[in-house]
Amino acid sequence: MTSRRQLKAAEAIREVVATSILTDVRDPRVRDVTVLGVEVTADMREAKVSVSVMGDEDQQDLTLRGLQNSAGFLQAKIAQRIETRYIPKLRFVLDKGIQNVVAVGEILNRIRREQSGANPAATDLDEGEEDVPHGNRPADADAASDQTFPTDP
Repeated sequence: MTSRRQLKAAEAIREVVATSILTDVRDPRVRDVTVLGVEVTADMREAKVSVSVMGDEDQQDLTLRGLQNSAGFLQAKIAQRIETRYIPKLRFVLDKGIQNVVAVGEILNRIRREQSGANPAATDLDEGEEDVPHGNRPADADAASDQTFPTDP
């Protein structure tokens, strides 16, 4: 059972690591990283940081190596923020949850297309479209889809 103290420490570590990766880590291998969660051992000596990395498997491996090389720097940032007897040793693991969600979505779309091919009355949705009745759709959904956002150089 996870104590309240461990949960608070894990959340503080997650916040520090996520912010530091975004703003302070200058390793070119570390990019397109999302910190999903942190699990801290009961003695606060180790922390498992679950991350999601956008890109192919080679990019993910490269990013994990970059994160592991930046672990000491990130531990120093944690030490500045959190006052504990021990600063946890960071271990980064790739969370495959998002990849699994995408794979399941692709399978469901394929099944939907196969069923609509067997039943001509069914409508076939293009990838990325949602089957939402007009009454439940936000009024500015079309305007929001036309917006563009700046990207990193």
